[in-house]
Amino acid sequence: MSRLLALTALLALCLPAGSCSRQETPPVPATPSGAASAAPANTPAATPAPGAAAPAQSEAELARAAQESADGAVNEKPESSDASLERMAALPPDAQLPAGRWKPGVNYDPVVPGQPTSVAPGKVEVLEVLWLGCPHCYALEPGVKAWLKTKPAYIEFVRVPVIWGPVHRAHARLFYTLKALGRPDLIDKAFDTIQREHNPLIGSTDEESLKMEQAWAVQQGVSAADFASAYDSLAVHTDLARAEELTQRYRVQGVPLMIVNGKYTTEVSKAGNPANLFQLIDDLAASEHRH
Repeated sequence: MSRLLALTALLALCLPAGSCSRQETPPVPATPSGAASAAPANTPAATPAPGAAAPAQSEAELARAAQESADGAVNEKPESSDASLERMAALPPDAQLPAGRWKPGVNYDPVVPGQPTSVAPGKVEVLEVLWLGCPHCYALEPGVKAWLKTKPAYIEFVRVPVIWGPVHRAHARLFYTLKALGRPDLIDKAFDTIQREHNPLIGSTDEESLKMEQAWAVQQGVSAADFASAYDSLAVHTDLARAEELTQRYRVQGVPLMIVNGKYTTEVSKAGNPANLFQLIDDLAASEHRH
């Protein structure tokens, strides 16, 4: 029953427009004993994990974090998104990105200031921010897989799970644990389990989530010891900290969200449909590659 309640809470977060929103964080199932907990469920109760970001920040702090450059310096007078859109819209059609086919502020938005990426020179990063509990992310999966077979070689595709709250962190930790185990195929399986089998793979505490996810992984052929080791590894803690930082830097309000080269964001609702979304991504990436 608790699993069904948790899944209901997850699905209640998703909007009909094609994305899941952060506006209402789903509650984690109540702690069995009914006793008050000193820390939110699914988050460390004592010291933070190595490399983890601070658990709570004000809106001002989040805005400041989004304005920091790669080396931590703050852009004191960042150009506003509205000003950037006005500047872009004033350009002649053939100078707009990309080639005037798509409208800034309508089909895509500039990231102001642009954020650093982690890809090699000559590559263009396309980053998808997603959540294993989001049915809209799951619905986009066939399109993502088809696009990966045809995308230009200079595009490097990266996926980062969103972290808005304890439930998202639990799913992100499973995502990165499977990645650390070298089993990306099981990320697809976890997606299926959550979305099609109605098993949210989360508990009311970190310990319960570990047990549930570990038991599920064992069913998929992963040893319990290997899963536990990866789950608490430095690599996973580092990935979680980075995912939380990127959620804040890009001020992610809904998923799935696509980010092109740290400079542009778009989504299905802005592109019009999944086919348009991937064409828009290709066009933006081509424009970035030319520069």
